[in-house]
Amino acid sequence: MWLTRSVKPFTFKNEYDSSLPFSDCDSLGLYIHIPFCKSLCNFCPYCKVPYEKDLCDRYIDALIQEIHLVGGSHDGKKRTTSLYFGGGTPALAVNRLSEIIAAIREHFIITEGIGIELHPDNVTPTVLQACKDAGVTKLSIGIQSFNTKFQHILGRCAVKPDRLQDVLSQVTFETVSMDFIFALPGQTFEDLKTDLDIAFQIGANHVAIYPFIDFSFTDSPVTSLPKKEKRELLDAITLYCQTQGYTRNSIWTFSSDKDARYSSMTRDNFLGFGCSATTLLKDQFKINTFSVEEYCKRIHEEKLPTSLTLRFTPRQRMVYYLFWTAYSTEVDSAAFEAFFGVPLRQMYGAELKLAKLLGFITEDNGIYRMTLKGAFYYHYYENYYTLAYIDKMWGILRKEAFPSQIIL
Repeated sequence: MWLTRSVKPFTFKNEYDSSLPFSDCDSLGLYIHIPFCKSLCNFCPYCKVPYEKDLCDRYIDALIQEIHLVGGSHDGKKRTTSLYFGGGTPALAVNRLSEIIAAIREHFIITEGIGIELHPDNVTPTVLQACKDAGVTKLSIGIQSFNTKFQHILGRCAVKPDRLQDVLSQVTFETVSMDFIFALPGQTFEDLKTDLDIAFQIGANHVAIYPFIDFSFTDSPVTSLPKKEKRELLDAITLYCQTQGYTRNSIWTFSSDKDARYSSMTRDNFLGFGCSATTLLKDQFKINTFSVEEYCKRIHEEKLPTSLTLRFTPRQRMVYYLFWTAYSTEVDSAAFEAFFGVPLRQMYGAELKLAKLLGFITEDNGIYRMTLKGAFYYHYYENYYTLAYIDKMWGILRKEAFPSQIIL
């Protein structure tokens, strides 16, 4: 309320638009969700269903149709930044990856590469070559931990670093990112440091270290570390990465190659395709239905699969912009003014002054950068936002394909 200068809540309504107004959006990214998994991890909150080949093929048919429904509303090809595939397990549809990307290329020009998430079991020469042949330039491998103790806690099988190294040496990519979870019970700095060291040794040039979050609707018995221990762990691994010469690309990501990037989050606007995918445009935010069957049904009727729509007030959109832009650890006041047409200091001068006094940020020529302290508190409030807002919304959307509204 303080940042939006309003007591008006964020209200997501079951409102339908026949097209998405993305033509005048700059810095537009693309995301595609593939919800299928061979087995369902009990800690994972994302939209996912057990893999069935016939259902997967029917879903991919609908996905391609959705791409044409959205893309066909724009004259010519729209210039975009990057395309990311998430899930679920996108590799389960690797045989149709080229077909999906070809549909995207009919309507969009991709300028910054294509990324795909992979389960460690999917890292095989055949899958990697199929990804590369389709045009993929970035990989994100969901390791979570190389330590068998923590793999057991998460209910996952052990990951063999030597096998990954061998396969990754056979098929090369611009970015190879590996994801890890931190703040697991009993996890220490040495545990996390060992994970990162192994990752960079076997072929990663980028790592993501995400906090464990105990969503209310998952079946995971795992609980996260307390706030104090979590901060000590995040600060310690950040300082270690800095001493190793790694570049901090965002709150939770580091790279050994400054040009290595993997993030579908820090974009001004984006279009989401597939069930549960979200779309962020200049004045609205949309979420597709979480139901695979209802998604396919809507597309078969040649209707967009939107479940909920949020119409932003100007201040709400500014807060959303700042929240996700700050994920990169810096906010450029010139970019804010170019996007909204008003100076950042005019809108949030008092907040910026307070953040500097508290030691959360520094300023250099209009660019505000987070300090180590500021990065932790961003993480802390992002965790709060996730549990207070996303947890509630996803919990409802997992049960209802098209709820009437959700007020946050």
